[in-house]
Amino acid sequence: MDMDQLAVLVSDISGFVWNNLLLYLLVLTGVLFSIRTRFVQVRHLGTGFKRMFGSFSLNGKKADHEGMSSFQALTTAIAAQVGTGNITGCATALASGGPGAIFWMWLSAFFGMSTIYGEAVLAQKYKTVGEDGHVTGGPIYYIKARFKGGFGTFLAGFFSIAIIFALGFAGNMVQSNSIGDSFHNAFGISPLIVGVICAAIAAFIFLGGVKRIASVTEKLVPVMALFYILGCTVILVINHAALIESIKSIFIGAFQPQALAGGIAGVTVKEAMRYGVARGLFSNEAGMGSTPHAHALAKVKKPQDQGIIAMVGVFIDTFIILTLTALVILTSGALSTGATGSVLAQTAFNQAFGQFGSVFIAICMLFFAFSTIIGWYFFGEVNVKALFGKKAVKIYAALVVVCVILGSSLKVDLVWNLSDLFNGLMVFPNLIALIALSGVVAKMSHEDH
Repeated sequence: MDMDQLAVLVSDISGFVWNNLLLYLLVLTGVLFSIRTRFVQVRHLGTGFKRMFGSFSLNGKKADHEGMSSFQALTTAIAAQVGTGNITGCATALASGGPGAIFWMWLSAFFGMSTIYGEAVLAQKYKTVGEDGHVTGGPIYYIKARFKGGFGTFLAGFFSIAIIFALGFAGNMVQSNSIGDSFHNAFGISPLIVGVICAAIAAFIFLGGVKRIASVTEKLVPVMALFYILGCTVILVINHAALIESIKSIFIGAFQPQALAGGIAGVTVKEAMRYGVARGLFSNEAGMGSTPHAHALAKVKKPQDQGIIAMVGVFIDTFIILTLTALVILTSGALSTGATGSVLAQTAFNQAFGQFGSVFIAICMLFFAFSTIIGWYFFGEVNVKALFGKKAVKIYAALVVVCVILGSSLKVDLVWNLSDLFNGLMVFPNLIALIALSGVVAKMSHEDH
């Protein structure tokens, strides 16, 4: 079997895992948590936004061995959530599932907000102090707390290895490739040069530990979100005549995709649902076990306080950033060109901004993908420390830097497909623990916040 055949085989397995198992499991987990927490995402989302704006700071107190501020934990989580999926992932969902995919994206995110609430609450409840005296936490700790003995050790170990590979190595190659691609398209710069520069900056941040990671994300995330939101808003003002029709197409496409004029031929409700849910969950990471590593470190009075803040991350990722991307693409008419992925997004932005569209996308890709590299590195680091001890962190950091350089100019389908597969595999141990601990989350969610 050659590399190409192996890549196809891995892609088929990954497709089966995501489309036939995870899709339903993640949504059902969200429904379960919504019911058991009495729809905490409705009851307390307003509180979450109040707390976020109340603790907003571009230069907060430095993170230390006891953790970081609640706002820094949120920005570290959002750094990972808002990635290339918000541009290319959204474009792919629209190209494959039609405008209706966005409705199903919203629905999965609505339920996903209760899942991420549960993840953050459990990460806080079961956080611990590592051998280096630093507070640490994440799914491995609540998995071990729920499942004692060999089974818990196996599940936690499986999760750790999957996340280190899925996010730290392969995932970060995917992110740096997006940066390299978009800069090459916009400015004609060699992707390898872009990759080396990104890797050097990333290495500087990694070596500063959690203190530097928190300090960078609290500044980078609000700036990148504001820059993107402003750019999209300008385009929607330019394309305002098509805005109402575009919003209508999202609702019609969700239930009657064939009723849309100029829609994508052959798209069914099932496809709109599948692509919308899959890309939405892949983007906001609710239930995937990644963001709890950041939320565990927040200095809060009660675990529920960080659960409420965590929901804001999913809201910003899906209901604001992803929705703006979708509306820009729909109002531009670019969907009818047959383009897909980042090309579709660039076509839509070019339609309003001219050649500056490619530059705008390149800058946003740099912001989005680079912040994800920082977040994903950190999530992997927590698991490297837990599995191999503090001494292994420098080796892990060096390997991630190499992956960022290689990924920028090297697109190996097998690596990309393996990233998808391991991304899916790491979800299973996390979901098993989440469902088993849903009673604990339900009880805590009914206490005063």
